[in-house]
Formats: sequence, C-alpha cells, structure tokens
Amino acid sequence: MPDDKIEIESITTPGRTERVNRAKYMAMGDALLAVLPGEAPGLTVADAKEALLPRLPEALFPQGSTAGWWLKAVQLDLEAKGVIRRAPRKPVHLYRTG
Repeated sequence: MPDDKIEIESITTPGRTERVNRAKYMAMGDALLAVLPGEAPGLTVADAKEALLPRLPEALFPQGSTAGWWLKAVQLDLEAKGVIRRAPRKPVHLYRTG
C-alpha cells in the first residue's frame, strides 16, 4: 500500500514536521517551481499564486479551493529545504535556487 502522506518542514519552525497529502503537495510543488524564476527578485507570493492556479489539477484543487493554504505549506517546506529562497524585499518575493 503506497503511503499517501509526505512529511514537510517549515523554515519558521525548524525541527518540526507535519504529514500532509502527498498528491496535493506534489501538484502544488510542481506548479510553484514551474512558475518561479531562477533568480531574484522572483515573484511575489500573490503573483506566484495567480500564475500557478491554472497548472493545478482540478480534481485535487476544485476551482482553486485550498490552494492558498497548500501554497504556503509548500513554500515554507521548500524554503526549509533550500529549494527556493526569499529575495530581500517587501512584500515577500520567491525564486528558485540553483
């Protein structure tokens, strides 16, 4: 039986993990990484959300429902893992690393 959960971290609470739905996490992570540029300043979180919404599977995110929560969860996990970073400007701007 495949595990339908994945452990995620948060840059705001080091050492703490949560188990979340793997399919939703992967769909959001793929969409987020597809829209973020590879260099600073990147995109604001609002601009990233607008760009990634059409990339999300309707079956997992009907009419974009819960996309905001999943975007934040995936963002904080990918930041904790060093896959994405925040540019030093306000509001928060995100970009892919390496």
